[in-house]
Amino acid sequence: MKMQLAEVAKAVDAQNDVSQWADVTVTAVHFDSRQLAAGTLFVPLAGEHDGHEFIDSARVHGAVASFWAASKTAQAPTDFPVLIVDDPLAAMQKLARYWLSKINPQVVAVTGSNGKTTTKDMTASVLDTEYNVVKTFANYNNEVGVPYTVLSMDPNTEILVVEMGMDRFDQLDALSKLVEPDVAIITMIGEAHIEFFGTRDRIADAKMEITHGLKADGRFVFNGDEPLLAERAATIDNEQRTFGQQSSNNLYPTKITTDNEQHETSFVVNQWPDETFTIPLLGEYNVNNAMAALTVGELFHVRVANMARGLANVALTENRTQWLTGITGEAILSDIYNANPTAMKDVLQMFAKTPAAGRHIAVLGDMLELGTDADELHASVATALHANEIQSVYLIGPHMQALQQALSGDYAADNLHYYALDDKDRLTSDLAADVQASDEVLLKASHGVHLETVLSTLQNGTSKK
Repeated sequence: MKMQLAEVAKAVDAQNDVSQWADVTVTAVHFDSRQLAAGTLFVPLAGEHDGHEFIDSARVHGAVASFWAASKTAQAPTDFPVLIVDDPLAAMQKLARYWLSKINPQVVAVTGSNGKTTTKDMTASVLDTEYNVVKTFANYNNEVGVPYTVLSMDPNTEILVVEMGMDRFDQLDALSKLVEPDVAIITMIGEAHIEFFGTRDRIADAKMEITHGLKADGRFVFNGDEPLLAERAATIDNEQRTFGQQSSNNLYPTKITTDNEQHETSFVVNQWPDETFTIPLLGEYNVNNAMAALTVGELFHVRVANMARGLANVALTENRTQWLTGITGEAILSDIYNANPTAMKDVLQMFAKTPAAGRHIAVLGDMLELGTDADELHASVATALHANEIQSVYLIGPHMQALQQALSGDYAADNLHYYALDDKDRLTSDLAADVQASDEVLLKASHGVHLETVLSTLQNGTSKK
């Protein structure tokens, strides 16, 4: 982006006169004082620490101006441009709406209990073969990350692909109304955040909020294999497209071929029977994500050959079923950003089918925000674990004790390891001593378990703090 400070002040209804700074040029917006580049407008957010405390750091790292809460006007610097606003986050969101209306790209919004990041990556890659596309960086998918994504657009952006996460009601409502999507996608309904919602029905209600800002002529794309979505889709008037494994969907696979050695999946769909699509991922669930991307590609009239090229060359966000190599030469499947029971079972079933000269070793951590049924849901993962397929299991976290008990009849004691959450260092050292070059290791947990420290040791021999 590029905007004079006077224009920014007008867009957010700043409460102070910035005429003496009117010609200051803002070329970026960021909320982390350590990650600024020259020309950045700093947004001091409230959190564990008050962002206003880091104004000096922001200035050192390249900030040329800052939002500033009206309640802290007395502490505002006088030798540096600040825009006085009631709430810096609300001002950032307001500026994002202004920038979005100024650039006026088509907007594709993606949500779902599982697969939204991969679907975002695939959709952006398909569209990028024929359009100028900007997509959500990493997992910046909340009320801070979505406006940050919008404000990262260049003026020549034609399509914005924005991922949206949620852990409470009204969150997707606000995000959808902020970007007003032309296409809204829901990948699936799972158990993620069931602690807050109570039932999958209520999760589906919350996910449907992504349609609240959908333009009147916007299209709704969803997994037609999910009855909870089909029921709710019937209540909205927008044009709809479905994808899934069943032939009742608009787009479904007629053939799926897995190359476990190359970690690839190829498939043919009903719409283009003469074209074979290939993705650098394993798992039927990833075919669903790819079909969501293909559906969007068709809506934007992307040529089929380009859609195939986009899927084959997709740049995936790290730590989402990402294959890596450990320090001893072992293959590591890192899927450590998030976890829910459906996703964990899917990745375990896929991992078990990959060829390994040695053992398959699964390192599983707690799945968070599963509420009162957490132990039962953790124990249910046992249906995807079999000692003849995944020979060794390392578990960490209080809820994983339930899975340990469920597996005790199938696994010998020396192949079933359990650790308390504060005993991760011992897990790491035991695993590092156990793993061999011929083995394959899966790491899967909610991000709050921080298995990235285990991954760092396996890759580098040192723990990433």
